[in-house]
Amino acid sequence: MTHAYRIAFAVAVVLTGTGCSKGEKAEAHSREGAAKAVQAEAVREASVRRAVGTLAAVDEVTISSEADGKVAKILADLGDRVTSGQLLVQLDNEKQQYTYAQQQAALARTLAQYGAPDPEHLPELEDTPDARRANADLVQATQAFERATELSKRSLISQQALDDAKAALQSKRAIYNSAIQNAKNLRASIQASEATMKLAGRQLRDTEIRAPFEGFVQKRFVNMGELVKTQMPVMAIVRLDPLKVTAEIPERMAPWINAGQDVELKVDAYQDRTFTGKVSRLSPAVNTSTRAFPFEALVPNKDAVLKPGTFARVHIESGKVDSVLTIPYAALQYRYGVNRVFVVTGDKLAIRELSVGERVGDRIEVMSGVKAGERVAITDVDSLADGAAVTVSK
Repeated sequence: MTHAYRIAFAVAVVLTGTGCSKGEKAEAHSREGAAKAVQAEAVREASVRRAVGTLAAVDEVTISSEADGKVAKILADLGDRVTSGQLLVQLDNEKQQYTYAQQQAALARTLAQYGAPDPEHLPELEDTPDARRANADLVQATQAFERATELSKRSLISQQALDDAKAALQSKRAIYNSAIQNAKNLRASIQASEATMKLAGRQLRDTEIRAPFEGFVQKRFVNMGELVKTQMPVMAIVRLDPLKVTAEIPERMAPWINAGQDVELKVDAYQDRTFTGKVSRLSPAVNTSTRAFPFEALVPNKDAVLKPGTFARVHIESGKVDSVLTIPYAALQYRYGVNRVFVVTGDKLAIRELSVGERVGDRIEVMSGVKAGERVAITDVDSLADGAAVTVSK
């Protein structure tokens, strides 16, 4: 009885084990048979003329103070649009005003002595008041000496009278020469006074810190009442129209790119908008690390929507065309920092890791990972797995 029970138990165990094995096979067969329907699209080649660059300001400057003084007024601030010559910061200038007024008075006094209305209309040395008066006396003395000489020849006057006339002539000539020399000195004093007054005027103007060109305030460095020293940064101004885009073109494309050539660019902030510009400069030397030529293009930016430092994708129309592989952007599966696609091989999927480049519309450039003509799944890619059975729907 015991022996029969053991045989029966052994058979039961064997039968139970056999039934489990068939069930797993059936389940596995069932999974393989449930092929998932997906849509697929072939990897295509596309032609592009492009470069990648960064937008930068053509003019960007940090304005420093050229005078010492306390900040009296701040007339522009961060983000404000300013015009060329617009007053940005006013320093206290009371001392400079006094100095300028003093130099104006000194110049006016010297001009009056010289007999001139202003430094731009200086009379000749002989036409100054002192010179004209001395010249009149000299002419009179000359005539008196000539008369005395004639009378002396006729013995009508004494030798003493002739000598007195000669001495008077020499005196008047010396006075005239002195007047001319004094006029020269006054002219030099006028030039010196004018230069000193202009310097005082410049020092007065230096207390008015103005915008060097039209643009926007990028940063303000000073506050009301702050004591500013010479060469201390006050404001940063940037010109936004036009901007320049700095980029590089592959060495093989260089013969087809020239100054004045049209470019198109896109930025992430305005993906539905295309901006246009022109190549302004092309480097004559290749960048040895990238084997590419740096170039610059000017981009009009009247509405100031483009900002310096923005990454830009630049397209250049040229006779040289690059071919790249592209796939639909929807085909990408992004996991753990890696871009992947599922290539349809027969009725199964094979996962591939990709190196991708620029996005072009609803497609994206593929640098490596797939070949032209291979078909990739484009629907429900987040739920797909390597080796899964699929059927490709039309």
